[in-house]
Amino acid sequence: MRKLILLLVLLLLFSADANAQCAMCRAVLESEETQSAARGINNGIVYLMAIPYILMGGLGYAIYRSRRKTQETKN
Repeated sequence: MRKLILLLVLLLLFSADANAQCAMCRAVLESEETQSAARGINNGIVYLMAIPYILMGGLGYAIYRSRRKTQETKN
């Protein structure tokens, strides 16, 4: 179990950059010289995408922990 958690942590730490823009956003933002708005939009999209996964992971962990405690009390 510890190996799985370690693997997940390492995968999260060494994640690749993703350009997560739709075609229309990309067309509008590519016209800008400095590309700072495009970077901000990308970061916002990735942030919004990550929140549901974090919440579901926390919920899954809470369920796992509560079931583990009930199994320990039965034994």
